[in-house]
Amino acid sequence: MKIGNVELENNVFLAPMAGVTDQPFRILCREMGCGLVYSEMVSAKGMMHNNKNTEKLLQTSNDERPCAVQLFGSDPEILADMAIKAQEYADIIDINKGCPAPKITKNGEGSALMLKPQLVGKIVRSVSRAIDKPLTVKFRKGYDEKNLNALEIAMTAEENGAAAVTIHGRTREQYYSGNADWNIIKEIKKNVKIPVIGNGDVTSPEKAKEMLEYTGCDAVMIGRAAQGNPWIFKRVVKYLKDGELLPEPSAEEKIKLAMRHFEMLSELKGEYIGLREMRQHLGKYIKGMYGSSEIRMKINTSESKEEIFELLMKLIYTGEQNKFAHSV
Repeated sequence: MKIGNVELENNVFLAPMAGVTDQPFRILCREMGCGLVYSEMVSAKGMMHNNKNTEKLLQTSNDERPCAVQLFGSDPEILADMAIKAQEYADIIDINKGCPAPKITKNGEGSALMLKPQLVGKIVRSVSRAIDKPLTVKFRKGYDEKNLNALEIAMTAEENGAAAVTIHGRTREQYYSGNADWNIIKEIKKNVKIPVIGNGDVTSPEKAKEMLEYTGCDAVMIGRAAQGNPWIFKRVVKYLKDGELLPEPSAEEKIKLAMRHFEMLSELKGEYIGLREMRQHLGKYIKGMYGSSEIRMKINTSESKEEIFELLMKLIYTGEQNKFAHSV
């Protein structure tokens, strides 16, 4: 798999997710075999104004390469200038045209850009000419059911220098509800020559294979199904390569990796911030485990790493005891 001049180990990618794809999580996904990781989305305007929180989002390490940094904005010149700076942290630059969040779309950014195909062309042309790294563009099926123009956006991106496109098969209006429409991914693949990355409802190794075969897309991108579950990359890659379906990780494996994730995040941002940012990750790691609802509530009010680790270890113990009781 290649995007521009960047060679990738495989065609199974991690989607950019605000508040989720932090540096430790990206590293863990790469360790599990993910072919390409994307950063949380970074504001071009925030970069321009030297916002400290924005600058932190740009931090990458050799342990996660190759990686992509995703920028969002609506001004072609600002995006181009900031992409030049961002490319020192990444192997690929991505432009977000799919975020459905009101705080993004009300500024004419994210998926709101799909309503302005000509502006999309100007942005892609401006950024692709400014940087040395490949440029990818991520967008949705359309803004709403009255504006289903993903094919037009894909062709515009290709014409103006994009090295690949990622299409999420939902409209902005849908957010993350309903089913992703894989037919639009299939249609785009038939009409552009650059690689097409499919996104939406890839929740298992079987679903990844189904999307690749049905749409003919070049790669699959996994988003929400990877939260608290970096193993999905190892399982998908193995299934696509050998047809072997690896078992789901055990509760103990999940909790031990969650603890490592917490340690990495605390080391990067300090325990105070790390603890608060880790809470949503922990909720995903322990989801479905015996006693997890009660433990999750306690985690959300805990103020120390030691206290949270104690709760997590208790979760392993109660789960094993419950399993033993049922077997007897």
